[in-house]
Amino acid sequence: MGFSISKLFNKTESKQANEDTIEAIIDSVEHQPYGVSESNVLFAGLNELGGYFFFQTVIVGSLNVKCKNGAQLTFKGKDFELTLNSDSLEFESNHSDVKKRHVTNIDFQIEKADIKKLEKANLKEIALKVKKRELVFTKYKSTTK
Repeated sequence: MGFSISKLFNKTESKQANEDTIEAIIDSVEHQPYGVSESNVLFAGLNELGGYFFFQTVIVGSLNVKCKNGAQLTFKGKDFELTLNSDSLEFESNHSDVKKRHVTNIDFQIEKADIKKLEKANLKEIALKVKKRELVFTKYKSTTK
C-alpha cells in the first residue's frame, strides 16, 4: 500500500526557520567573534593556567562533532603559519536552545613565544581540522564603529 503515516503528520517547516545565520549567532552572543565561516562563528581568546598557555575556542553553529582524536587549529597569514594541537583528545558538541545550533568548546596548547607572533600576525584565515572535516574561518572584522 502507498500510505505513509509520517507524510500525514510530518509537516515540513520553511527553510528559513531551520537555517541559522551567522548574523543571528553574532547577535545572540555577547562576545566579539574571532572568525566566521559559512555556518559557524569562532569565539576565541588566550588564557593562562599554572604557567601553561591555552588558546580557548568556542565554535557556535552547525558544527556537531564527537571527537576522540583531537583537533588542530591553523592560523594562516602573510608569511605566517602556526598550527596548534587541542589540549584534549576527546570533546563533543553540545546542543543549544536554538534548533540546529551547537556549541563546541576546544582548548589548544600554545607556547608563550607563539603568543606574540600570533598577536602581530595579519591573519587571512583560521582552519580547524577535526575528524575528517576542515572548517575554514576568515578573521572577523566588526562593521560597527
